[in-house]
Amino acid sequence: MRARVSALALSTALAFGSSTTSVLAADQGKLSLTIYNSDLALVQDVRQLSIGAGRQRIEFKDVSGRIRPETVSLDAPDVGIVEQNFDYDLLTPEKLMEKAVGKQVQIVRINPATGAQTTETATVLSANNGVVIRIGDRVEVLRQDDIPTRVIFDGIPANLRAKPTLSVTVDSTKPGPRAATLSYLSNGLSWKADYVALFDEGPGKLDLQGWVTLTNTSGVDYPQAQVQLVAGDVNLVHSEAEFVARQQVINRGGAIRRAGVEASGPGGPRSLADYYLYPLPGRTTVADNQTKQVSFLDARGARAKKAYEYRAYGFQTQGEPQNADVAVQFANSSQGGLGHQLPAGIVRVYVKDAAGEPKFVGENRIDHTPQGSDVSVKIGEAFDVTVQPTVLANERVDKRNARYRMSYLVRNARSQPVTVDIRQGGLWKNGKVVDESLKSRRIDAYNLGWEVPVPANGETTLTFTVETGW
Repeated sequence: MRARVSALALSTALAFGSSTTSVLAADQGKLSLTIYNSDLALVQDVRQLSIGAGRQRIEFKDVSGRIRPETVSLDAPDVGIVEQNFDYDLLTPEKLMEKAVGKQVQIVRINPATGAQTTETATVLSANNGVVIRIGDRVEVLRQDDIPTRVIFDGIPANLRAKPTLSVTVDSTKPGPRAATLSYLSNGLSWKADYVALFDEGPGKLDLQGWVTLTNTSGVDYPQAQVQLVAGDVNLVHSEAEFVARQQVINRGGAIRRAGVEASGPGGPRSLADYYLYPLPGRTTVADNQTKQVSFLDARGARAKKAYEYRAYGFQTQGEPQNADVAVQFANSSQGGLGHQLPAGIVRVYVKDAAGEPKFVGENRIDHTPQGSDVSVKIGEAFDVTVQPTVLANERVDKRNARYRMSYLVRNARSQPVTVDIRQGGLWKNGKVVDESLKSRRIDAYNLGWEVPVPANGETTLTFTVETGW
């Protein structure tokens, strides 16, 4: 059983030499976080240092407990790095006892009946699944029972730290105070986007709010940090140190445009290579073991419509009619009332009932959506609008190309006419339409689309022939 242990009378501190400088969070001048949506963040920590001339060790307290030590970089004028170490063996009662094996400690017991206190010198024999000690000629298991017991240690082992500590040995060409920028990658920081959409079908309007949820499990607080979020999937196969170096160039001295990052306006997203940066307004404290939500989008009155969709990812026959999807469609454009880069996330759609109260009607995930793109959010399936595809013919044109003749029977059991958006995938870049009963549009290199009008309580058949290959 575990002993009831408290670290009292820890009289001996870590024996650091006079050439060691301890830097605390209170010394921070500027803290910035660049958080990726893959449990990864770039931490840039500017602290004021008083550095002497020559070789010395600088210890940075309050760094992330999930730091990637191989990505650490320290940038300070007239200072070169000789060596760096990350000490993450944290000070706990269990660790103290493990480090005390083979050494003597003081065992203090208090008699609950009389309050009398007795102190004995004990040698710790083992600290595996319980503590075994020797006191004089007897061996005891230090128990956790009703007798109040505490252990007094002579000091703190040199390799135990109250907090994760990064120590850097540097060589300075001259003494004096200066600002130093500590940069590193850390796990334990992530973000995701969520959207709340209020859709009014009558006038075709949409209110869209975007929320960023920040999660910090890195083991440390980030007080008053300037936070920016990166939308996009970062390839982590490449050298992380190279990625840190690139980020340092981008952020150092505010030289955003010189590093190839274009601002889209105050507080708006900025492009970074093939990613987008979303700076959060002002500074915010991201506490350890905290989930924080921050608003980043509030658009009112964007143009939107309800639509029926059917997506085919290849050329195949379905034996039974398939329900069409019900979706809310809108254009991510300034003309449509939006025009923001939308990071991937879940869109939850609400509509107002007869009493004017918002009711949840469905949700779906959207991918990273650039400005100018069309957005479709599936909110359910229509049981009274169905689509049944049939392959009428499949012919080989040559070794590389095939011809498909397709029929889509679209039925509408509603009392109002509808239009169904049918999208045909499975084409290659050289795919072409041979004939069609309705005019198609080319959505992209691999997909065609048709707007199929269907009368109330009626049906419409779409037919087309395409040639495609590889």
